[in-house]
Amino acid sequence: MSVPKQKTPKSKTRKRQYKNRLKNIFLSICPQCKKPIRSHHVCSFCGTYKGREVIKTKGAKKQEKAKDGKKQETV
Repeated sequence: MSVPKQKTPKSKTRKRQYKNRLKNIFLSICPQCKKPIRSHHVCSFCGTYKGREVIKTKGAKKQEKAKDGKKQETV
């Protein structure tokens, strides 16, 4: 087994470890429900992406019930 001839400098070690760091998660605001979401992802609360409803979620069902209840009260 070979042994290194010289000590590895800190800068070389840090350059190698740089790609293993934790990365920041950038958030944007959902235009429908105004909750923070990850960019280019479906909103987990209302289930929309780019203004279209992609999936049905529990949060969306609760919002629909709340809207239906308000409509019935005003009629």
